[in-house]
Amino acid sequence: MASYNDQLLEIVENYRKAGNEWPATKRQIARWAMQNNLWQPHPSAMLDQFARELGRAMREEFFIDPQGRSVRAKHVARIKPESGKQESLWGDMRDRSKPFIEVALQQRRQQIVGDCSQLKVDMDSFNQNYNDDNEPIELEFDFTRDVEELELQNLAKLN
Repeated sequence: MASYNDQLLEIVENYRKAGNEWPATKRQIARWAMQNNLWQPHPSAMLDQFARELGRAMREEFFIDPQGRSVRAKHVARIKPESGKQESLWGDMRDRSKPFIEVALQQRRQQIVGDCSQLKVDMDSFNQNYNDDNEPIELEFDFTRDVEELELQNLAKLN
């Protein structure tokens, strides 16, 4: 039996084969799938959707710190409690729980590293297999200057 993810990807392929607009938004594909009775929400889907929406809202909550910087308030950390099942717990940096925030920040950094690694694989594959003009796409993965420039822009906004 195909995984749920495989079933969703099959819906995407069916959307394309049906001659619908492509490239397409997720909403276009979802609307088409629902109109064609290819997808029905599972009983737990509403709870999952609400939890995702809560997560998005918490990720988007910012506050201005004493130095005038816009700072993300809520952070998530994957924690494996003694019960053994990994959980994603949310905390607020203003609660001053350094151990929790340190784990959350390190995990966010690892996500960025993972994203960059996959970006490089994608870029290399495109350059080696699908780039018709033979001029490779080249991206810089040292973000030091980018971060410094953004910090300067943010400082200029504060002054």
